[in-house]
Amino acid sequence: MTLTVEIPDEVVQAKHLSPSAVRLEVRKEVALVLYMRGLISVGKAVEFAEMTRQDFEGVLASRRIERPYDAEELERDLAWAKGPV
Repeated sequence: MTLTVEIPDEVVQAKHLSPSAVRLEVRKEVALVLYMRGLISVGKAVEFAEMTRQDFEGVLASRRIERPYDAEELERDLAWAKGPV
């Protein structure tokens, strides 16, 4: 699906951003909202925002957006941290 959003030139000029920077900023904001509402996973949000996972999680942290973390994820992370047996 393709969605086109028109952003007035005044908005772009006021922030002194290039069109490509505005495009990335909008994608990041949409990804954050969809993730916060539980509509997409963090992996899909990272993909949509065209960011690295580390950068996306940095934005989540800087905005104090909590990341759901369940027991299954904890077990996976602990297994990874222990490394090969």
